[in-house]
Amino acid sequence: MNGCLKTDNLAELELIAAEIRKSALDMVYRASSGHIGGSFSMCELLAALYFNELRIDHNCPADKNRDRFVLSKGHCTPALYSALALRGYFPKEELLGFRDIDSHLSGHAEMRHVKGVDMSTGSLGQGLSAAVGMALAGRIDKSDYRVYAVLGDGELQEGQIWEASMAAGNFALSNLCAIVDNNNIQIDGTVDEIMSPYPIDEKFAAFGWNVICCKGHDIADILSAFDKARACKDKPSVIIASTIKGKGVSFMENSCAWHGNNPNEEQYNIAAAELSDAADKAREAL
Repeated sequence: MNGCLKTDNLAELELIAAEIRKSALDMVYRASSGHIGGSFSMCELLAALYFNELRIDHNCPADKNRDRFVLSKGHCTPALYSALALRGYFPKEELLGFRDIDSHLSGHAEMRHVKGVDMSTGSLGQGLSAAVGMALAGRIDKSDYRVYAVLGDGELQEGQIWEASMAAGNFALSNLCAIVDNNNIQIDGTVDEIMSPYPIDEKFAAFGWNVICCKGHDIADILSAFDKARACKDKPSVIIASTIKGKGVSFMENSCAWHGNNPNEEQYNIAAAELSDAADKAREAL
C-alpha cells in the first residue's frame, strides 16, 4: 500500500512512544478529563503497531485491503488519538480539542468522526467481538488483511470476551491478533484482587489460541511477538503484554488513582518534565 510508514529502528519507535505519551498527558491536562493510566501503559504497543506492524495508509483510511485495529479498551483514546495524529490521519493541532464539545475527538473511540478509527468502542468487552467479525469477514472475502485488538486485563472480566475468544478459536481465525495490556490495575484496585482473570495464558490456550507473552515496554520484544503472531497460520494469536499502569511518570505508575484522574498544574509540570526527559534520551539514541 502507498503511504506506509514502516520502521524497525528501535530508537525511533522508542521516541514515537515517548511522543505519544507526552501528547496524551497534554490532552488530558487540557481537557481536565480522560484516562491517563491505561493510555500510558500501551504507548510502546501503539508505536509498534502504527509505525511497524499495521499495513495501513493514512491517505486512504478506508482502503478495503488495510489491516484493521480495534481499541477494545475504548476509553484510552488519549494514546490512540495521539498515535493517529503522529501517523498523519489528522493534524496534531486537532488534539487540542480532545473532549471539547466542538471537537471530533470524543473521550471514547469514535469511527464516524475520527479518521483511522475502525470501530467505535467504550462498552468494555465488545471490541473483541467486533474484531472477530472483521477477521471472519476477511476470510469469507478471501482478503489477506489482518485484524488487531488491544484489550484491557480488567476487561477480561467481561463474559463477552470469552464468547468472542471461543468463536475465534472455533473458526481458527489466524488473521486475528489480540493484545492484552496486562498492567494488573483497574479503576478500583488490582485486577487479581477484584476478579482475577489469571492465568490469562492458560485460559486463551484452552480456547484454541496461539499464546505469546512479551514485555510491553520493550520495543524489540513487542516486534518479536508480532512476528510470532504473523507466523501462526492455524489459529488466532494473543499477545499478553506485561505493562505498567501510568508508565513513564513516577507518581502515576502502578496506581489505580490514575485510572481516570487528571493532573493539577503542579502534577502536570512534574509529569511533563519526566516525559520530556524520556523523549530527549530516545532522541539522543537516534
